[in-house]
Amino acid sequence: MNTPVSIISKVRKPKIATILLDFLSKWGTVLTIVFLLVFFSFKMPTFMSSANMVTILRSISIVTVIAIGITISLTVNGFDLSVGSVATFADSLVISMFVWYSFGPVLSVFLALLVCLLVAALNALLIVRLKIPDLLATLSMLFIIEGVAMTYTGGGSISEGMPRLDGTPTLGKLDPVFRLIGQSPYIIIIMLVLVVVVHIFLNYTKHGRYLYVVGGNLEAARLSGIPVDRYRALAYFLSTLMAAIGGLMLAARIGSAQINAGAGYLMPAVAAAYIGFSVGGVGRPNAIGTLVGAVLVGLLENGLIMMSVPYYSLNIVKGAVLAIALASTYFRKK
Repeated sequence: MNTPVSIISKVRKPKIATILLDFLSKWGTVLTIVFLLVFFSFKMPTFMSSANMVTILRSISIVTVIAIGITISLTVNGFDLSVGSVATFADSLVISMFVWYSFGPVLSVFLALLVCLLVAALNALLIVRLKIPDLLATLSMLFIIEGVAMTYTGGGSISEGMPRLDGTPTLGKLDPVFRLIGQSPYIIIIMLVLVVVVHIFLNYTKHGRYLYVVGGNLEAARLSGIPVDRYRALAYFLSTLMAAIGGLMLAARIGSAQINAGAGYLMPAVAAAYIGFSVGGVGRPNAIGTLVGAVLVGLLENGLIMMSVPYYSLNIVKGAVLAIALASTYFRKK
């Protein structure tokens, strides 16, 4: 016959295991970051140097901004796959404004953002009006905008002093002030400001809360009087805007427009956005979690590069991190 003590111990063990599992699911990402810092510091003493920390923050700035765009689309239970091509398009547009047309920084940035927002309008049309599933609609836009960007540039790059494909000389120069946003500490400051702004918008404004409501239960949101279609469209406009800003930061950083320059940011951005679900047990897309996810991805990439891991193997690690993040996110939902 079981004694009271043995019965109590049987009750306590599952409880302790549950608490531990819950703690790991909430803070596992942060613990992983701490582990990576310790591990890479042990392997490479220069890893924790201030210069390398700034390098990591600078390297994740563009990824984080693009990932925030994905995060906003996730709030309405959508998914924007077109962000990488939008970043490429914004890069091509703003550089061409400077180099081809000799426009000033304000006009160049404004026109690049305005044209990129047309992508958001097309996404909203396909998803909200034509009822095409988000993933399929934005996948279509990914290819379309990628092709538009390549057609616009003639399939080549754009940089200062480089003639156009028809031989027309170019006299425009990149504005020095514009170039600053691609350099430290400005690129890092822009990233942090956008994270804070989006965090406040999503959590402390009526419109941000409505986005979460729409993503949580579309029919309930509609019955409660929320203009569901309007907020789904808003999510894609904000997502595209973040991707375009990321493209402008990319243009300022590299100082030229390259073919598919933004494509390589899509997978790390997706990983960062999904990792952010589990940070702190929030269980939903959020800007702070996305930043933490981007830091995790950036630490991994930087550390592996410093350990001379071949660049072509990095995608294996990024893909594994994304798979683990997705497993953690959907396991918690069960």
